[in-house]
Amino acid sequence: MQEPIAITYIFSFDDGKTEIFPLSFHAETMNLVGPLPRVAPKWAELSFHKCPHCPLSTATCPVAAALSEVLAGFDGRRSYDPVLLEVTSRERKVTAQTTLQRGLSSMMGLIMATAGCPHAAFLKPMARFHLPLAGEAETLYRATSMYLLAQYFKARDGQAPDLSLAGLEEHYGAMETVNISMSKRLRAAMATDPAVNAVIILDTYAKLLPFSISESLDVVRPAFGDYLADRGKPG
Repeated sequence: MQEPIAITYIFSFDDGKTEIFPLSFHAETMNLVGPLPRVAPKWAELSFHKCPHCPLSTATCPVAAALSEVLAGFDGRRSYDPVLLEVTSRERKVTAQTTLQRGLSSMMGLIMATAGCPHAAFLKPMARFHLPLAGEAETLYRATSMYLLAQYFKARDGQAPDLSLAGLEEHYGAMETVNISMSKRLRAAMATDPAVNAVIILDTYAKLLPFSISESLDVVRPAFGDYLADRGKPG
């Protein structure tokens, strides 16, 4: 059995305090293994601001339960508090001076993709090759590349591939609904706003990406000039 995939987030604040989150994921499924709460708070109950399209019937929302384990240490902090963020995986260590809301958004996006939400599960391949603090263009490239690789696997298995990216737009449309409901949960649960604003950042990408797919994907087209001119073949 393969060892779990480990990704550690470290937030160092100007007041000298540090929050450390060692996240662990199943090596094959990329399901979040830990940390998971023994007892989830009331705001993590599935019925509390439940997503209108949620198919689950569990007692708790798996994403809210997973987030509750990491967000408690940030209550009372401000969104724009400066932090030194360190993200360590087996492959590399990323260090950046950023704001709390941006660092949280990066970590929360990783957790939301892997915690068991059916509408966020399509993001697991991106979580497997996690890029902390990814920008809009990077997210556009990674999301479309991920989706098209999935279509290759589908075609290889005899299924009809979606090369129009329409399915990816649908996925991100569903994620908008998840983000809206999660924001409502967090507003009710947290005394301050960094976690809510972190979700808003994620939701900005969810809103922009379908637009980017249909309107702005040509921004990255010039980089593929050799492929389009049939010069991308070896030899």
